[in-house]
Formats: sequence, structure tokens, C-alpha cells
Amino acid sequence: MTLSWLQIVRLGLVQLCLGAVVVLTTSTLNRLMVVELALPAMLSGALVALHSFVQITRPSWGFWSDAQGKRTRFIIGGMAVLSCGAALASLMVALAVAGQGWGLAVSVLAYVLIGVGAGASGTSLLALLASGCAPDRRAAAATITWLMMIFGIAVTSGAIGTLLDPYSPRRLMVIVAIVTLGAVLITAAAVAGIERKVMPARLPDETPLRKGLAEVWAERRTRIFTLFIFLSMTAFFLQELILEPYAGLVFQFTPGQSTSLSGAQHAGMFVGMLAVGIAVSGLKIGSLRGWVAAGCFGSAAMLTVIAGLGQVGIGLLTPAVTLLGVFSGMFAIASIGAMMQLAGQGRAGREGTRMGVWGASQAIAQGLGGFAGAALVDLLRLSRDSADAFGMVFLIEAFLFVAAGLMAWRIIGGARLRAAAPQLLPGE
Repeated sequence: MTLSWLQIVRLGLVQLCLGAVVVLTTSTLNRLMVVELALPAMLSGALVALHSFVQITRPSWGFWSDAQGKRTRFIIGGMAVLSCGAALASLMVALAVAGQGWGLAVSVLAYVLIGVGAGASGTSLLALLASGCAPDRRAAAATITWLMMIFGIAVTSGAIGTLLDPYSPRRLMVIVAIVTLGAVLITAAAVAGIERKVMPARLPDETPLRKGLAEVWAERRTRIFTLFIFLSMTAFFLQELILEPYAGLVFQFTPGQSTSLSGAQHAGMFVGMLAVGIAVSGLKIGSLRGWVAAGCFGSAAMLTVIAGLGQVGIGLLTPAVTLLGVFSGMFAIASIGAMMQLAGQGRAGREGTRMGVWGASQAIAQGLGGFAGAALVDLLRLSRDSADAFGMVFLIEAFLFVAAGLMAWRIIGGARLRAAAPQLLPGE
């Protein structure tokens, strides 16, 4: 049996929960540390980068879920670890000790837990989708599940933005408790029984981890796509940790307003993803290469506009960020659709391992991009005002998006997103 549409939507609920919990750490807590606690953006950037670098373990989680054939326990267990880490990190911010002494040490532990939990749960979920979906449903499944994740991020950001004003540590912890506990309960209910119905029972794979990873890395298609993901995701995440501080320091947004700004960005991503999903999967309009390139070039244009708004002082930041989200969503869903398709191509029984390799590449790019953006802002603000410092980083990100778009045009085929049967490349 393969995943039904209802089961795909149920797994999408897990993606929704992942997005809801992670946005607490990459958006809300980041803003509170930089603005309310007056900590260096580099510090919060380093913590978020840590949770990304920990996800270099994703190939291991993917391989183990392949080998053991028990993805459900990795999905639920990973969500529980992720939620515990998010709650612990929030507690350190609420106590105003996240940047010093024992509070900093506990924050480091919390972000390690966040990285481990997100890696284990997210990789195993994508592997279950890739291996359980019929070939002609993989692209649509990618669209559905990622739209649900973005919806979860947008709704969570918007709701937190509304409920967090006026800010208080107690209010923060109540919100965090509801989000994290709800995420674990929804995940457990959403995945219950699915793997048993769609995945045939099989004996554990005794292949050693190192050999299993080497087999997948030997696939030429896997290596090339890994490189593209790294470059494009570095561009994608460069602004993640500086957009809300930019809104607060340059445009005087309140904590609630800046969190709502993040919600507007992710709402735009939702629209962009939905548009591409309908155009490509439903109306057969455009090619994978075209949508990825258009998303990259459009994102570069909007980042240039956002940088310029800080120079002229025009209060159009929210519409510009929303449009940035639209173009980012276009780029992301086309890339994810290709990822879902390619995960099922190559050596059989290694869907989780491939998703893990690509997830690790994305995580490293997220960590480098996020930290580099925050560090560059800190350094540039030593000699320039805030508007100039943030604007220069946004322009650097725009340049990287242009480079990623050109790379996509060269290396990604022009065919539309479509089902493809698993196969081996010559010599693999």
C-alpha cells in the first residue's frame, strides 16, 4: 500500500508542528535576546547556528530509520526532544540569563537538543513520505506538507505576535508551554498507525553506517543536488536572524510587531508555494528550472528593496517582506519537489539516507547563513549606522540569490516536476 491523501495530510500536521516549535527559537527568542536583553546579535546567531550544525547528524538519523524500518518512533521521539529544547531555551530568556554564566551553558544544551530533535523527527518524516508515496504523488505530497509547515509557522508567528504584547516572561512561558506540548500530542496522534499500514515488514538492514552513507554519496545525482542545496540555502537563511532586529532598530517595531512581520513573511511563502504547486502539479505551467530561478531572482530584487527602505525611511517594510516571502516560497517548493523525486531514485532502500544528506547540507547552510548574517551586522554597526549595516548584508544576500538562480538554470533540467521511477545512474 501507499500513502493516501488523508495520510499525507496527517503527516503534514507533523511538519506544521515542526515549523511552529522551531519558529520560536529562530524568530521570537532571537528578537528577545537582541532587543529586550540587549545581547549581541552574534550570540543569538551562534546559538541558532549551533542547532543547525547539530543537524549534520541527519544522514545518520535517515540511515537508521532506513535500516530499522521504524520511522514512527524517530518522528515522535524527535519532536519530544525538540520541544524540550525549545522550552528550556525559552526559560533561559524568560529568566534573563541566556547570555551569561550557567544560563548560557544551559542555552547551549537547549539548542543542541533542538538540533537533535529537529533532525531526527524531520528526516524520518521526509523519509516516510518519500518511501511511502506513490511516485506520481511525491511532488504533490511535498507541496501539501510544506504548505502546512509554512501555515504553522505563519499562524504561530502571528498568534505569538498578538499574545506577546505587552511582553512579560510569564506570558512568554505560557505561550511556549502551549505550543510545545501541543506539538508533541498532535504529532503522536497524526502518525499513529500510518507506517504499519503502508510499509511492509522487513528484517533490519545490517549494513554499517559508514558503508551506507558511502553508497549514497557515490551517486552523482545526489552529490550535485547537495551542492545546489548548500549554495541556495545559504542565501535563503542569511536574513533569518537579522530581519526582526532590523525592524526593531531601524523601523522601531515592537516585539509583537516584529514577530508579526515574520508571520507576514511566512504567509507570503505560503502563497508562493501554493501558486507553484497549483501551476506545476495541476496546470502543468512552467518547469522546475524556471520556477527555482524565478524565485531566486525575485528574492534578490525584494532584498534590494528592503535594503533601500531603510535608507529612505519609507514605512513599506511589511509589504516588501511579504513579497520576499512569496518569491522565497516559489524557490523553496520547486526545490523541495525535486528533492522528493530524487530521494526515490538510486539505490533502493536509501530514501532516508538521501534525505538526511540533503537535510544536513541545508542545516549547515542555515547555520552558516544565519550566523554570518548576524556577525556581519555586528561588525558593520561598529563603523556604520544600523540602516547601512543591515542594508549591506541584505545586498550580499541578494547577490547570493542571483548566483543560486544562475546555478539552478545551469544544473537543473527543464522538465516539469513529474513522477519518476527509481533507477540507477550509469556506473552507480
